[in-house]
Amino acid sequence: MSSNKLSAVLEEQIHRLCLNDFPCGHGTWRKTKDSTEGAKTEETDALLDLLSCPHSPWQHDESWSPQAPALRQLAVLTPERLHTDFIYNYFITFRIVDKDVTVIDDGLLKFSKLEELVLSANKISAIAAENLPSTLKILELRANQLSALNSLNNGLPPRLQYLGLGSNCLGSYDDVCYLTGRHWPQLVCLDLSDCEFQDQLSLLNALSTLPCLRTLVLERNPFTLAPCYPGFTVDSLPQLSCLDGSWISPEERCCFRGLAKKSDLIVDWASATVSVGRMRGIPDPLMSVDENAPDFPVIIYTYFITYEFLSHQTVNQKFDRECKFDTAHVTENCFSDADLQSNKNCENESSKPDTQDLMVYTEETCHDFAHVSRHSTSKLTWSECMAFGDTQTFIVSDLGGLKRFFNQGLYLTIEEEKVLSWPVASEDIPVPKPSQTLKEKKGGKEKESPIKSGSTKDKSKDKKKNSVPELVQDAPIRRVLGSVHVPLQSLVRRGQKVEVLCELAALHTESEVEATQTLEKDLGKKTKEDKESKQRGGSTTKPKNTAASKGKGKGRKECEEMDVHTDNSVSAHLELVTVELSVELEKWQSASEAHQLLLPHQN
Repeated sequence: MSSNKLSAVLEEQIHRLCLNDFPCGHGTWRKTKDSTEGAKTEETDALLDLLSCPHSPWQHDESWSPQAPALRQLAVLTPERLHTDFIYNYFITFRIVDKDVTVIDDGLLKFSKLEELVLSANKISAIAAENLPSTLKILELRANQLSALNSLNNGLPPRLQYLGLGSNCLGSYDDVCYLTGRHWPQLVCLDLSDCEFQDQLSLLNALSTLPCLRTLVLERNPFTLAPCYPGFTVDSLPQLSCLDGSWISPEERCCFRGLAKKSDLIVDWASATVSVGRMRGIPDPLMSVDENAPDFPVIIYTYFITYEFLSHQTVNQKFDRECKFDTAHVTENCFSDADLQSNKNCENESSKPDTQDLMVYTEETCHDFAHVSRHSTSKLTWSECMAFGDTQTFIVSDLGGLKRFFNQGLYLTIEEEKVLSWPVASEDIPVPKPSQTLKEKKGGKEKESPIKSGSTKDKSKDKKKNSVPELVQDAPIRRVLGSVHVPLQSLVRRGQKVEVLCELAALHTESEVEATQTLEKDLGKKTKEDKESKQRGGSTTKPKNTAASKGKGKGRKECEEMDVHTDNSVSAHLELVTVELSVELEKWQSASEAHQLLLPHQN
């Protein structure tokens, strides 16, 4: 790939200022004392207006440097001053954003008075410190392709006060070694947001050597998902004034006092608690059942919710039927075929017990990678409001994987399970009355009475058995009712809790879906029959058949209109399906709370 040098981009931007062309620079268009009366000349004020007028064709983009418009004005007022060295020394700020710059070359050293250099959203893979002017105070390299800081060995700008390295692939132990006071003695503000730093302890040990550091941005790093953040950072850097865009109050610093001295409290895992509350809006599956339907099979409908989450092990699981939510936010609907197909593929897994999927991996895999587990809530029979009260806590040690999982979001799926139950088919031949059998064989009455008395008891037992027959269940039939995507990016941006009311489109009962499919098939058959009858008739179609076909077409049209009207009236009364969901990260609010909450995890 060909390199795009920074100096070449800067030279092109300066060339576009047209400092020697109209209305700037020397030319016959300038009115001077020696100008002839016949020549077309312009006053200086008129030339300046051409530079600043919004509709002027000589107005150019000057956002890349605040000195660019002032330099063009000098090109009109005193063009004789604009020699090469003057232009290079005039610039103090460069903002070259999204220009595909790949290399910071030595051509930048020509700008000897440069103090601010913004190179965001480019393709720079290494920082050539020896090519940075010594006067530089602000260096912004956000959203580039930096993967290492090992090029920062020598020649660093000694006056640098702001360094922006956010949104780069930085986070190794070697990168931490270059973030010390030896390299940046006057650094006041450091932006390391949205990188891949996971070792909080080693990073803070390095940052504590920066004597002038007052503002620090660390949000969206994997280690910020741990419960010890931001408490450990606040107490480890007492000179810090602002963290992640928020001022550190004296009360907050007092709450975390003493946490930095107890490094054994620093953990490299995150604890996330997912709670599923109440579900409303599911239509009653027995609402459209015919009263004259046979007694068997007995159909039982149950409903449950499934979701996938990143975890290494399960800490605890509890069910609270009276779980309450303060639902204020609503997520968008998501009903893609791919999502529903993936949910169908997971049906076999969801038939297992709720915690089995979370406990199948070994300790070795816990240290290697995070496991995406599929969790199912308890199964509840239909009601207008089904309170699952399901709370599951996940411990994740792969903080980088958890960050990616939160950025992708969580998919929540509603499933319906239908079970058909049939009476047991008896293999024994029904026994007639015992008294008649004994009379035919022995003809005596003496032995009849005790058997009769026993038979009455057997009869009463048989009646009870016949009244409640033993049932055999078929394999459960599962149906995915819908799926919704829940965004969780706010948890990465220092948010502690996401509480949403998931909304899904109105659902139809299984019988209504089957009726709609049957109606579509019937209409398709009628349309096919009409086409075949027209093709058979050809040009010799009888008038009666024509009239009949018109009548059929009219009847079919009326039937379609009636069906459409019926569906609209039914859907108008259907409610949206809503599910209460919350995902909360464990965060320690004080040093004393860290002691209390860490004990259960250690046990």
